[in-house]
Amino acid sequence: MPIRTCTHAGLAAVELTTPAMRLVATHGAGTRIAWFGAAGGDNLLLWDDASPLQYVRTAPGKAWNLRGGHRVWTAQMGADESESTYRPDDTPGTAQVRSDGFTVSSAYDGETRTRRGIDVHVLRDDRLEVVNWIVNEGDMLAGVGLWALTCSKPTPATRYVIPLGDGAEWDTATITVFRCWAGHGTRSFREEQFELTDDAYVLTPRGRETKRMVSAPAGAIAMVDAQRNLTFAIRTEWQQDAAYPANANIAMYVGPENFMVEMETMGPHAVLKPGRRLEHRQEWTLRAGAIPLTGAAVRQFTA
Repeated sequence: MPIRTCTHAGLAAVELTTPAMRLVATHGAGTRIAWFGAAGGDNLLLWDDASPLQYVRTAPGKAWNLRGGHRVWTAQMGADESESTYRPDDTPGTAQVRSDGFTVSSAYDGETRTRRGIDVHVLRDDRLEVVNWIVNEGDMLAGVGLWALTCSKPTPATRYVIPLGDGAEWDTATITVFRCWAGHGTRSFREEQFELTDDAYVLTPRGRETKRMVSAPAGAIAMVDAQRNLTFAIRTEWQQDAAYPANANIAMYVGPENFMVEMETMGPHAVLKPGRRLEHRQEWTLRAGAIPLTGAAVRQFTA
């Protein structure tokens, strides 16, 4: 299981490979997983190599570069996407390599007095544990949640599946529909890119910007790609009765013209005492073959 330091798109990085997959995480500008895919395959993640200033969010006196990949954001109760979410994403951090994986850590955020990062552990050749974390390094309490966003790059054959419900006699699904937000969106609640099936919520990306947030007890979302002949799934534990952003633990965002689809998982809100660390753990599974577009198939794939 080779793990080595390297550079990626001119940024300091760490590379991990197994017989089934390759992963590269950068720490030269924020902490992101920049490359993830099958060994010998292409990158399943959006990464803006050619034009690194193509996706930039500007605000008075500051700018933030999306770049792409997978990153860990902070969520505040009642203001789940705030300015503090973006701040550490473009500042150089550090890396620590271990025998079974590595850690990339962000720079210290002097305004919130926190530091965030990503731990990656190999569980088996086709499965990784990705631990998204934040530490309160101040002397006051920090109210925070963690939001892990994976910017996938779809092909025309890519579909996304979220299993719904818990199988109980009283079985429900809660979906938050966005019409518009922060100057984005389609200005319509109607959106044919999403379909409710017997046991899942299925996205067929058609290039219209929109997003959905879902309360999903299975805690899973899968990228099923018949063109690449593979399935990539992310799973995280769901905590019943915990306070999640918008009451959701899974989300999807479709970028204009399908430039990316974000596979998002959220952890519950918490109050961190000084020196305490909050973690949001995920399992990433990548295998050859496109699974059926059902919740049952995703549950079995991530088991």
